[in-house]
Amino acid sequence: MRKSGVSTITVGTHLESSKKAVALAEKEPDIWATVGLHPTDTDESFAEEEYRKLALHQKVVAIGECGLDYFWEEEEAGRKKQREKFAAQIELALFLGKPLMIHSRPSRGSMDAYSDVLSILTKDFSSERGKLRGNVHFFVGDEKIAKSFLDLGFTLSFTGVITFARDYDEVIKDVPIESILSETDCPYVAPVPFRGKRNEPVYVTEVVKKLSEIKNLPMENVSENLFNNTKRVFAIE
Repeated sequence: MRKSGVSTITVGTHLESSKKAVALAEKEPDIWATVGLHPTDTDESFAEEEYRKLALHQKVVAIGECGLDYFWEEEEAGRKKQREKFAAQIELALFLGKPLMIHSRPSRGSMDAYSDVLSILTKDFSSERGKLRGNVHFFVGDEKIAKSFLDLGFTLSFTGVITFARDYDEVIKDVPIESILSETDCPYVAPVPFRGKRNEPVYVTEVVKKLSEIKNLPMENVSENLFNNTKRVFAIE
């Protein structure tokens, strides 16, 4: 990563991985961390006090990965628990003044999880609208969903999927460069030309390359914008 000029944010998905993320970020000058409870990676409850203590670390830049995953959870009872855990993490993010790292994966052929995330943000937390901020990670929504998140001031991040699928080209073209982030979602979805291999943070350069191609902008311009967007969203100096 350092040889390629790549820094990263390592993402917590439950309490133990959040602790590991903070420990890694504390040790490395070019790694930051998020702490949060993923909607489907674990059945554990949201230990608010534990996460609050972790989130006070200076290298923790967001709360999450949190949100809703209706792809893996089909039962309404399970989805209700997801919404409750998500709301608790929104409250923590607001209390600490940190952005959210949102996971939202709809059921097949639907935008249901995105719709519910937006409903929670705009209705359940309507009084906090000006304070809510963050990034929607691994965005796979349509143009309408994208606009709804942009209207809230959120950014959208894209992965190596865009290097081998054309489904999101039009969304990427429509989203202002100031509202885009890039990611890998390691160790999954390695981009072309690394398909079939374990994904690595350094491969984010391939995502940036494809973003610049889709938006028809110089890679240097896109890279600089994404770097500045990341610093702005996560208050990294």
